[in-house]
Amino acid sequence: MSMLTRFGNGLYTGEKSFDFVGRRMLWYLIGAGVVLLAILITTLRGGFVFGIEFRGGSEFRVSEPVQVVESVAIDTVNEVVGVGSNPRVSIVGGDSVRVQTEQLTTEDTELIRVELAEAYNVPVSEVTSSFIGATWGQDITTQALRALVVFLVLVSAVMALYFRTWKMSLAAMTALIHDLVITAGVYGVLGFEITPAAVIGFLTILGYSLYDTVVVFDKVRENTAEDGEESTRTFADSVNLAVNQTLVRSINTSVVAVLPVGAILFIGSVLLGAGTLRDIALALFIGILAGTYSTIFIAAPMYVHLRENEPEARKQGRRKEVVQKTSSGAVR
Repeated sequence: MSMLTRFGNGLYTGEKSFDFVGRRMLWYLIGAGVVLLAILITTLRGGFVFGIEFRGGSEFRVSEPVQVVESVAIDTVNEVVGVGSNPRVSIVGGDSVRVQTEQLTTEDTELIRVELAEAYNVPVSEVTSSFIGATWGQDITTQALRALVVFLVLVSAVMALYFRTWKMSLAAMTALIHDLVITAGVYGVLGFEITPAAVIGFLTILGYSLYDTVVVFDKVRENTAEDGEESTRTFADSVNLAVNQTLVRSINTSVVAVLPVGAILFIGSVLLGAGTLRDIALALFIGILAGTYSTIFIAAPMYVHLRENEPEARKQGRRKEVVQKTSSGAVR
């Protein structure tokens, strides 16, 4: 039997145990600190950087230029529009340059196409341009936020019905919001653009985070249902045992999920440059790691926090105290 298997069996039987629930205040402080930093730094940086799909503007793409240099595009746009236009230039796929600007007139758009073609020494036909109106982006943002609120309300209700307690639902939603804030915070702190692809990644995180939490909560419900009058475990002990019993499974699931996402992130970032692939993979990569952490260190301890003052949970705790006192007296 391998060392990892023995370790997993020890966690499942309770022979080995990590005190996730007992040190919950420490995990709360770490989680709150990271969330606070993400919000604070993002605010100090001036908020999120939204992609052209959300704020509107003009986009140019130069295919297969002789030199793939960002500064050439910046200088060209500044010469036409004026210094201070702050064009956003990125290399896509290693062989094309993408330039995003504020909304331009038809004349300026055509002039920049010609100037970019000359600057990069390519035919004008190799420089494409497109325009996205700000109204379209605002509509998409509004609908996305509305869909997110509806999703959270429906999922909260379904979880409360499934587990027959709103407290599990509240703990799961808290962990879910923690994951979303941290993932979005990384974008805000590092100044990455939030594009429709990144939003798809955020929404995918919702599913993974809930799945991981539901697996642990199912084990919690199974353990607490077994606690009868003769049980010497407290409610917190039963929850902590459930987290330990599912720990190896959670880690394995996360590793299996993170490895291919990490590979896609590497390909999207290093080999292909900024683009849809990188935006989706980055959100998934951060969200999976945050979701694994929040399930173990936030959701389960918070559920204990919400239940520990209930009469049945306190009665269960007193039974353990009686057993411990009896055992101590027998030794004497």
